[in-house]
Amino acid sequence: MNTSELLKKVRRIEIKTRGLSSHLFSGGYHSAFKGRGMSFSEVRLYYPGDDVRAIDWNVTARTGDPYIKVFDEERENTVMLLVDVSGSAVFGSHNQFKAEYLTELCAVLAFSAIANNDKVGVLLFSDRIELYIPPKKGRQHILRIIREVLNINPIGKKTNLGDALHYIHNGLKKRCVCFVLSDFLAEGYEQALRVLAKQHDCIGIHCWDPLERDLPDVGVLRVSDAESGEQIWVDTTSNRLRRQYWHSFESHTAATQALFRRAGADFVSLGTHQPYINALLQFFSRRSRIVSHG
Repeated sequence: MNTSELLKKVRRIEIKTRGLSSHLFSGGYHSAFKGRGMSFSEVRLYYPGDDVRAIDWNVTARTGDPYIKVFDEERENTVMLLVDVSGSAVFGSHNQFKAEYLTELCAVLAFSAIANNDKVGVLLFSDRIELYIPPKKGRQHILRIIREVLNINPIGKKTNLGDALHYIHNGLKKRCVCFVLSDFLAEGYEQALRVLAKQHDCIGIHCWDPLERDLPDVGVLRVSDAESGEQIWVDTTSNRLRRQYWHSFESHTAATQALFRRAGADFVSLGTHQPYINALLQFFSRRSRIVSHG
C-alpha cells in the first residue's frame, strides 16, 4: 500500500485500539502485569535494625565493615510482542485477514502497555527474523510498530517459532512480558519456549480463522497451503472429511495449549470472528486474581 493509505490505516487502528486499550487498562492490564520483583540499587553500611538477610557478604569481607544491599521496587515492565508474519497470516475468510487481526491485537496491547508506563518492543518473524524494534516508550513509537506490522513484506513464508524465541531470549537481559501472537502452525519450539518462560512472563495468543476449523460444504475445491504452496483437491461434501478437519483443528489447539502449560506459560485462543477485547479482559481478570493471591 502507498504511504497515504498506510497512514490512514494506522490512524484508523489507533482510533479504534486506543479507546479499547483504555477500557482494557482499567479492566485489568495494570493489575495483571504489575512490576515484577525488586531491582538492585546500591550497597550501604549496615545499621542496627537492618535486615541481616540483606547483608552483602562479598563487600563486607572486602571492606571489613558490614554492608547491605539496597533494592528498589521494579514498577515498570518491558513488553515484547512476537508477531508471526508467515504466509498463513495472510489467510482470512471473515471480516479481516489474520494479519490485520494480529495488528489490532498488537496495537491494543501496546497502547495498554504505554498507559502503564511500560516499554514496548516488537519482533516480526516467519522462518527467519524479519524485523526487530527494541523496546521504547511513547505514542510515536507505538505508531511506528503499527506501521511496520501493517506494511511488512516478509521474505520468508514458513514459520520457525523456535528461532524467534531463541532470538528474544538471547537479546533480553531483564525480565519482561512476552506476548507470542501466532497461529502456531510450527513444530520443534517447545524447548525454546521452556527456556524463555523460565526467565520471562510468556503468553501465547493463538489467532485463527473460522475456515481453519469449520470446512464448509461447497463441493470440490482446490486448496493451497499458504506456507508451502502445495495444492490439493478436496471434496467438501464429505461429512467424514469435515469432521476430521474440525477434529484436527481442535486437537492442534489443545496440544498447543498443553505445550504452553508444560512450559509454564499462559495461552489464549482467539478466532478472527470474535471480539478480542472480551477475551483479553477475561484473561487479564484471571491473571489479576493469580497475582493478587501470589
